[in-house]
Amino acid sequence: MAMPDMTAPQGASQSCRLHYFDGSSRQVYWTDEEVSFPEGQLIVSRTDLQGIITHANDAFVLMSGYTREELLGAPHYILRHPEMPAKAFASLWGDAQAKRKWHGYVKNLRKDGSFYWVYATVVPNIRHGEVVGYTSVRRKPSRKRIEEVVALYTTWLAEQGSAA
Repeated sequence: MAMPDMTAPQGASQSCRLHYFDGSSRQVYWTDEEVSFPEGQLIVSRTDLQGIITHANDAFVLMSGYTREELLGAPHYILRHPEMPAKAFASLWGDAQAKRKWHGYVKNLRKDGSFYWVYATVVPNIRHGEVVGYTSVRRKPSRKRIEEVVALYTTWLAEQGSAA
């Protein structure tokens, strides 16, 4: 499914064209505005093997800024923030496809161009010994760990850029 380009939100400070693993790309826009993770909430989603969203709980809909209808059937990378290095997602997919649980900090891009941080756990859904999809549960992240991971992700992005 080809993702349409984002509409530039008011106050967008940056833009770029993101290229995804499936060969698609889209123009994205973002601001420096962070939306706080809601206290006491968990964001839950499920995807199929290709990362297409098959379930989105109310907290996910709220935080993403998309409607449930826009999320269901869309690739999970609809939330990919340009400041997330490919190396972080390679780790996630490597673990998930090896039937292992993955944990990590992710900066997500909202539909309106703002962002939010999560501490994500991705678990493969296994039926009869076969992975049939993935469940992701996101919780409020530690501010201290976000600061640490931003430094790491900045390094990874620089390495990624020099390898291009």
